[in-house]
Amino acid sequence: MISWWVLLGLGLAVFVGALVQSMIGFGMAVVAVPFIVVAAPDLMPGAVLVTSFTLPVVQLAHAPLDIAWRELGWALLARLVTTPLGVVAVALLSTRVISVAVAVLILVTVATSLTTIEVRMNARNAVAAGAIAGVSGTATSIGGPFLALVLQHERPERIRSTLAVFFLLGAVMAIGSLGLAGEFTREQLVAGLVWLPFIGAGYAVASPLRHRLDGERLRRWVLTFCVVAGVSLLVRALVF
Repeated sequence: MISWWVLLGLGLAVFVGALVQSMIGFGMAVVAVPFIVVAAPDLMPGAVLVTSFTLPVVQLAHAPLDIAWRELGWALLARLVTTPLGVVAVALLSTRVISVAVAVLILVTVATSLTTIEVRMNARNAVAAGAIAGVSGTATSIGGPFLALVLQHERPERIRSTLAVFFLLGAVMAIGSLGLAGEFTREQLVAGLVWLPFIGAGYAVASPLRHRLDGERLRRWVLTFCVVAGVSLLVRALVF
């Protein structure tokens, strides 16, 4: 049983992650997961998936909606198909193996986007992002960087809104699949619910800061946090 002090301490990481995600569209899992893996690995990935469901609900209820429906549909369809593979990965593979694979994919995608081969929003790239997120989002709770990279050249509100729907429905798929496989525990659910006030606080603090990010500045933040996601996963896999 995880102590309440540990849960509340991890809530601070969730708060910072919620603040980041409320500003750029993703990042809560990127910030929080490394701390959770070290302090309370038994809460992975279910507790973080609860937060991945909750914050998008808050975002969609309060922020203007500008959703890339076509690309989102392709990404969600691909994620639905590959989510069971994420469940299999949780059951059969070590966290280290999964983390290294996801980290390498993220860093390669970022490197590609910085070359003359630009990663743009289209159906093909959306399918690829959704398919990878189906595995990585279910197994590690980190699935946002891939679709964020596909959306990096879009308007800030479109990036945030599209990712919010993607996270919301993706979390439902992942939690449902893990539950059916017996990999989603009551302890993970309770932890996720305990962190809800931290999510609300992160969103509230981000509100006055969100509007300061124009398109190019947001793109730089997206790329930066994708690199942070990849590096944090590698460190987690190689050190812990």
